[in-house]
Amino acid sequence: MMQKIPALFILLCSALLLPFCQPEAGQEKAPHTSGETLAKTHCAACHQYPKPELLPSSTWNDHILPRMGYMLGIYPDEHTRAGLIEAGPGGQAVLAANTFPEAPLLDTASWRKIREFYLSRAPQALPLPERDTISRELSLFRAEFPDYHLSPPSATLVKCAENGFFIGDANSRSLYRFDGRLALQQAARVREGAVSLQETGEALRVTAMGSFSPTDAPSGFILQLPKAGGSPPFFLLENLQRPVHSAFADLNGDGREDIVVCEFAKWTGCLAWWEQREDGSYEKRVLRNKPGAIRAEVQDFNRDGLPDILALFGQGDEGFFLYKNQGQGQFREERLLQFPPSYGSSSFSLFDHNGDSHPDILYTCGDNADYPPVLKPYHGVRIFQNDGNMRFEEKMFYPLHGAYGAVARDFDQDGGLDIAVVSFFPNFKNQTNESFVFLENDGKGNYLARSFPQAGLGRWIVMDAGDIDGDGDEDIVLGSLAFEVIPDNGEVNRWVENGIPFVVLRNQLY
Repeated sequence: MMQKIPALFILLCSALLLPFCQPEAGQEKAPHTSGETLAKTHCAACHQYPKPELLPSSTWNDHILPRMGYMLGIYPDEHTRAGLIEAGPGGQAVLAANTFPEAPLLDTASWRKIREFYLSRAPQALPLPERDTISRELSLFRAEFPDYHLSPPSATLVKCAENGFFIGDANSRSLYRFDGRLALQQAARVREGAVSLQETGEALRVTAMGSFSPTDAPSGFILQLPKAGGSPPFFLLENLQRPVHSAFADLNGDGREDIVVCEFAKWTGCLAWWEQREDGSYEKRVLRNKPGAIRAEVQDFNRDGLPDILALFGQGDEGFFLYKNQGQGQFREERLLQFPPSYGSSSFSLFDHNGDSHPDILYTCGDNADYPPVLKPYHGVRIFQNDGNMRFEEKMFYPLHGAYGAVARDFDQDGGLDIAVVSFFPNFKNQTNESFVFLENDGKGNYLARSFPQAGLGRWIVMDAGDIDGDGDEDIVLGSLAFEVIPDNGEVNRWVENGIPFVVLRNQLY
């Protein structure tokens, strides 16, 4: 039987509720200021100003504007604020951050002007993007489904490995390893929500959210699972606020491996690096004390011999931040790209788009779980090209409702990088095969969109690519998570009954 999942969930990503900034003292009253000016004043201090045109008027009225009000201390009744704050240490963190002020921070007249501005300017509906039809022919790959079933399927992790791949499942609270023939090899209990995995020669390092549902409770952890028998698992880090990604590197040059952790949380959280001490313990060093960290990559981006950190944030103040290593464990923050709060940033990876040896960004935005999903023409896949000095320009955009993850590889080995994309919030009514799209590169930077006929058998949320069978070409593995659909035309029941945890798209090149 399917477990009910709250509508307000954020899994690996992105923009939660457009948090509004709190005004400085003396800014509470602005009787002669327009609603647009007030909105820009209070929004732009904390995140990119959200234009009314980004969402339909019904979404503004029913969902976004009320939540904006909460962050300004404006509540419909005396009980609302208490219902926003969870019990326990998570709620204490929210209270300490003063996320929901007890008293209003804005006068009634100014708040009314802001509401009227958004509701008068917002469209009734958003336009659908223009693009070519997605072909249902994907001859390069053969879809293969496992005999192993999980009901409801609740994939939170796919990680390809040599001669197989890993699947993390939230409902069964387990990490599974399958071989290249889709046979189950091993299973380990890791509690709820394995979302990130690093494999070394001796161990698996598993990052687990601790709670699938959004929370600020410090229930997440990083677990080390030794490969050799007889050695017990142990925690590298505990008491993390819903971590969704970890990266390992020696950041301060002391010869010990440190950890960069994205604590996505809900209302609080942070991006931090944990310095490994001589005794093997870790000390937390906060880089950005804000929620919504999605993923971090460690590289020497400015080529000064020191490892830097590139991180993607959702949760209102969306965008990319570069943390330049200054030496001695010190970092300087620089914002590289900023996106509107409604984008729903969901993932990124680095690749060399134009062959100049500088890392470019493959980015997806498509998180749509904060309110009844809206088909957004700006959701999709983007390539941001690096000029060599970490300044990025958008070079490609493929519109795709609810895009959640993408990988760029030369799957057909013709010299051009193709792009595989999963969507967790596709247009279920008109484009069910939009849940997976293979963008086949013609070698000139033009892409033909393809999918496979059985794409509707799962709701794909995570993906990875690799040569799981050792035949010399790269395969694709998609993980499914059964989740409510609005409107629900029976998809959820089918996903639960079928219990398909993943599909392998077997590359037929060799």
